[in-house]
Amino acid sequence: MNIFGVGLPEVTVILILALLIFGPKKLPELGKQLGKTLKSLKKASNEFQNEIDQVMKEEDKDESPKSIESNQSNEINQEKIDSENSNN
Repeated sequence: MNIFGVGLPEVTVILILALLIFGPKKLPELGKQLGKTLKSLKKASNEFQNEIDQVMKEEDKDESPKSIESNQSNEINQEKIDSENSNN
């Protein structure tokens, strides 16, 4: 078990310290609150990631026609230059 670089021995020490500091009566309440906090952080993180993904998809949709038009105009310009060079 290795979560965030913290192994089982470290987790055990942290739990023992928490038990000594907060006591057995308050520890379940703290665990419950920690769980709620982590859940809300994960939810916010997922929402943020979904927003980024949505914006990226919209940018890709907007960018695709422009890049196709740009590539076509670049090819046409290159053909004009090539034909002018071959005529000279």
